[in-house]
Amino acid sequence: MDLDKYFKKAELIPAVVQEAYTGEVLMLAYMNKESLAKTLETGYTWFYSRSRQELWNKGATSGHLQKVLEIHSDCDDDTLLVKVEQTGAACHTGNHSCFFTKIY
Repeated sequence: MDLDKYFKKAELIPAVVQEAYTGEVLMLAYMNKESLAKTLETGYTWFYSRSRQELWNKGATSGHLQKVLEIHSDCDDDTLLVKVEQTGAACHTGNHSCFFTKIY
């Protein structure tokens, strides 16, 4: 698979993570080519931390892993939808989803 096509516009692309069984949006993170390759290789999510400037395997320290079931690209090949089986909380706050604060 040619991963370069997803990174023609930028080195980092958004990855929307969705719980496969419920459709709930869990989080938004960013991937670079290396993290996408590791995700495809391992079957678990890897992202690029913009604040730490390094790769991170979601749930590696907390045990709240995300097993990848499907990955879809959008029509422009510059955003990914990652459907996962979530173990535990997806959010670092302990909430199941990062989108728990209703503003409207």
